[in-house]
Amino acid sequence: MRIVSLLPAATDIVAELGLAGDLVGRTHECDWPPEAVAGVPVVTAAEFSAETLSSREISEAVGGAAHSGSSLYTLDTEALAALAPDVVLTQDLCDVCAVSYRGVSRAVRVLDAGPRVLSLEPRTLDDVLDCLVTVGELLGVRERAERRREELRARLARVRRLTAERARPRVVAVEWLDPLWPAGHWVPEQIDCAGGEPLLAAPGEHTKAMTWDEVVAARPDVLLVLPCGFPPERTLRERDLLTSLPGWAGLPAVRAGAVWVLDGPAYFNRPGPRVVRGAEVLAHVLHSVRAGEPVTAAEARRLD
Repeated sequence: MRIVSLLPAATDIVAELGLAGDLVGRTHECDWPPEAVAGVPVVTAAEFSAETLSSREISEAVGGAAHSGSSLYTLDTEALAALAPDVVLTQDLCDVCAVSYRGVSRAVRVLDAGPRVLSLEPRTLDDVLDCLVTVGELLGVRERAERRREELRARLARVRRLTAERARPRVVAVEWLDPLWPAGHWVPEQIDCAGGEPLLAAPGEHTKAMTWDEVVAARPDVLLVLPCGFPPERTLRERDLLTSLPGWAGLPAVRAGAVWVLDGPAYFNRPGPRVVRGAEVLAHVLHSVRAGEPVTAAEARRLD
């Protein structure tokens, strides 16, 4: 089967199901697993380079705030047609995060042989894991997908067991720096699973921008910084957007040395199987508990 993935999380799912060899097209942001996707043709491009813009400039470029406005990406319809896919995986959850389902649907209408288009729209941890089965059924590996889903559920259950009897710190997760944006959807559940109390966002919620005053008033014991699409190195370059805010030094999380920069794209922003690793990382961050492989500095580091 010839698969084109227009969503990094979908590429993660395809790889999780052992079908990375069937990928014939991907987005420019599909980067996992690196050895499997390196040679797969790219059929999307960003309308501008995020590396050259600040968080505020990126926000303004997509409509005045993160997660609203037009898609950042363009789709090469000629390249897509040349690949002759049987299946195209996309999403309709966020126009900013990837090529939208509507845009893909318009593109495939003109193809000679119409591929099957599957839109993934998970909002919760259960939704994310269920996407494995949804994709697996379409690709003819439902039983394999169901086994992988249960294995991932078992890992989440282990995180819960290891943190269940511990005091629950109050946690704010920041998904964008300027304007400030709380992490919603499945991230509050990741925090809860790892033994924390999520603040300023509810499970499954598509959030909106918040003020710094709201963060200060919440008095978080732990502050997680995981901007959407930013690896930790990029986040650290804009650390002053947080540390220069009034009252920063008085925040309980800052006084306790409990401000953490996390790898958002790998474990928190994308609704793929690696959100389970995100919960394991948070068990380490919140409680110094090891759940799974040891957490590396690339996955989580304190903001000094």
